Amino acid sequence: MKALPGKTGFRILAYMSVAIGAVGVVLPLLPTTPFVILAAYFASKGSPEFARWLEEHPTFGPAIAQWQERRAIPVKAKILACAMMALSWSMLVWLGSTVFVLTVSGLFLLSVAGYLLTRPSC
Repeated sequence: MKALPGKTGFRILAYMSVAIGAVGVVLPLLPTTPFVILAAYFASKGSPEFARWLEEHPTFGPAIAQWQERRAIPVKAKILACAMMALSWSMLVWLGSTVFVLTVSGLFLLSVAGYLLTRPSC
């Protein structure tokens, strides 16, 4: 069966997201969960077989299931994401970024943190 052109982009995005998530398994500063959830979304649009593999994976599957069932994010992922956002913003301050950059990035990061922290935990 030939792949539809629109599905190829979703497949590529799914593979890229899972690759970044896999790197996050071994690098403590890179969160895994958001990239795995993103990969599951892209895979569901472009490759049902890959989506099924992700959902059944012993490492990635539980986080995907919690997100799909309850829109829940692991506490560890929330803490790590918020800590990395705070560190990133602090680096901008330390590097002497303009007030505009600090304001825009700060508001964006606070919005993302607010979204994360209002999701149920698992």
